[in-house]
Amino acid sequence: MCSGRVDLSFVLRAFLNGMDGVFIGGCHLNECHYITDGNHHAFGMVQLCRRLLEEMKLNPERLRIEELSAGEGIRFAEAMNEFSRKLRELGPLGKGEGVNPVEMTESLKSALRLVPYIRLVERERLRTHCDSAEEYENYFRKDEVQALIQELIVDKLVSSRIMELLREQPRSTAELSEILALSPSVVSRHMIASTRQGLARFEESRMRFVPA
Repeated sequence: MCSGRVDLSFVLRAFLNGMDGVFIGGCHLNECHYITDGNHHAFGMVQLCRRLLEEMKLNPERLRIEELSAGEGIRFAEAMNEFSRKLRELGPLGKGEGVNPVEMTESLKSALRLVPYIRLVERERLRTHCDSAEEYENYFRKDEVQALIQELIVDKLVSSRIMELLREQPRSTAELSEILALSPSVVSRHMIASTRQGLARFEESRMRFVPA
């Protein structure tokens, strides 16, 4: 299977199913047999997914992609052994990072539900074509790219998670802040935006936010 066929949803589902890490092996860049550049799409997807993992307080090194041809069996074995050692160092998913397992699961589910939107943003605003893995890493580290990811994807993910929590029950800014491990000022910013968009409202009788 072409590495370009490895969708973001596949990776998120793997973590949801309890995998401690995900390894993707693809053809060497600029050596696509089918001239589809699927491996380039895979490298971009991995960099974006790593950013999402960071937002969930999960170590991005749990997701790895390597350029490997079908004839590089020894290199493949070495890469897998190295990745296995790294995962043992990191420990079980979430537990190794000290993340609440319930919140981790809900965050992964929220990201999974947003995959169609994330795909659109990636294609329209973030897609690039680099000649090496290092160039892909550097591209996604650029301030302007990080700002785009924050504005178009991360903020959307946080707002989506907040609305899910409000559908469970009315909550205050302080309660949302504690659950999401975000500062009250960040939560307040999201609540102001959600209120203006007509998604939520503040119920003064309970001093809590509720879905509109």
